[in-house]
Amino acid sequence: MQSVKKGFTLCLVLSLLLTITACSADDASPRHERVRVMEVTRSIFYAPQYAAINKGFFEEEGIRIELTNGFGGDKTMTALLSGDADVVLVGAETGIYVTSRGAQNPIVGFAQVTQTDGTFLVSRKPVKDFQWKDLKGKKLLGQRKGGMPEMVSEHVQRKNGLVPHKEVEIIQNIDFKNLGSAFVSGTGDYAQLFEPVASKIEQEGKGYVVASFGEDSGRLPYTVYLAKESYLKENRELMERFTRALYKGQRWVKEHSPEEIADVIQPSFKDTDRKILIKVIQRYQSQETWAEDPVIDREEYNHMLQVMKEAGELPGHVPYDKVIRRDIADKVVKSLN
Repeated sequence: MQSVKKGFTLCLVLSLLLTITACSADDASPRHERVRVMEVTRSIFYAPQYAAINKGFFEEEGIRIELTNGFGGDKTMTALLSGDADVVLVGAETGIYVTSRGAQNPIVGFAQVTQTDGTFLVSRKPVKDFQWKDLKGKKLLGQRKGGMPEMVSEHVQRKNGLVPHKEVEIIQNIDFKNLGSAFVSGTGDYAQLFEPVASKIEQEGKGYVVASFGEDSGRLPYTVYLAKESYLKENRELMERFTRALYKGQRWVKEHSPEEIADVIQPSFKDTDRKILIKVIQRYQSQETWAEDPVIDREEYNHMLQVMKEAGELPGHVPYDKVIRRDIADKVVKSLN
């Protein structure tokens, strides 16, 4: 009986020692700070972000990402302005719209993810040797008025001698999330769609990708991380770590194959077939959709202003330095190179 008691006591002591050791290790480890990120939609278009999350680059920087889907630019920006999100991944034009209204707490872009448009033109029927002029007299299932996808579409049309809304009928009364199903059900001769919707429709034999808006529109800060200027000021060091994690993801995506990227981002797209993932990634890699670093380029920003001006959506003069803050990204890139 005595030996049983001694054995029990020894086990209890060892258990306590292990608990104390574990607690000490936890106390010694850096605390992971939470950053609430809202993305405008869930898309393979943002592969560097998912690579950074799933490869643990944010965790390496002591950051715990809470990622939510805003299901559109308006809802996403509302979340940022109301304080329901710390950082949003959305089109840079949304920052211009808010800043032009004279917001008391300006919204600024500090890191870039994509540098081209990410939509593709899907035809209902196979089109041999498609030319943009083929859209003349056709119905195009388009994107939301004032959004960068729609403005890029109109820019590409003008660039190819077409007059949007006159020579091309653009349908804009369908919600973003329903565009793919609307096209499949018979709306429009062509549709401007994001991935993986475009490739899924093509895989099902219900449409054919015939052109890329990204290839024909040039580079611009298409999707960036935005935050309140006050948040960046109060969390400068945290946002440097955030941007460093993103940059690690950008470099990793650049250095790896579509198959390897698909395997890493698959947890973020559980309902998407791996073959679709690979196909979409190949398309985006071939047209250099993803920015190689987080720095928002001034020349690309000016090109975006021109696209907005052509569409009649530019709300006055909004200089680069008023909407874009590049000091954080510049410091991160310099530190890792």
